[in-house]
Amino acid sequence: MPRKLHVVRLAPDQRETLRTLVRTGVHPARTLQRARIVLLAEVVPERRARTDAAIAEAVGVHPATVKRTRAAWCARGLACVDRKVRTTPPVPPKLSAAQEVEIAAVACTEPPVGYARWSVRLLTRRVIELAIVETISHETIRRTLKKTTLPPGPLSAS
Repeated sequence: MPRKLHVVRLAPDQRETLRTLVRTGVHPARTLQRARIVLLAEVVPERRARTDAAIAEAVGVHPATVKRTRAAWCARGLACVDRKVRTTPPVPPKLSAAQEVEIAAVACTEPPVGYARWSVRLLTRRVIELAIVETISHETIRRTLKKTTLPPGPLSAS
């Protein structure tokens, strides 16, 4: 049998933290799964090490998940149990703050002749006409306006 590349060794306080995590409170399923994997993957001199397949069967995951979790434990320690926080958003924002202000300003103007108020699609066309942005979805305009505290339509002088 080949030797494991990543061997899990737990300090007593780490073991107790993981046991407490698994036994008490409400935690995300993935966090509990990883904690169980680490607890079962621990190498203890008194007993023979469990195989990845045995751990996977006990926890209900694929053996590759056990392997990745062991590797993460060796690299990050106790932090591997929690969800990794993104450092950047998955998609950069489509509009700058200045563009959002301009869109809100357009929404506060009088609607075109023949319309009682601005619709999101009408506003989208107007924003593109004014070259505030080159192309944009009406849904992005809707979300941008939802963030503002101004009511739609022209501002009254009262």
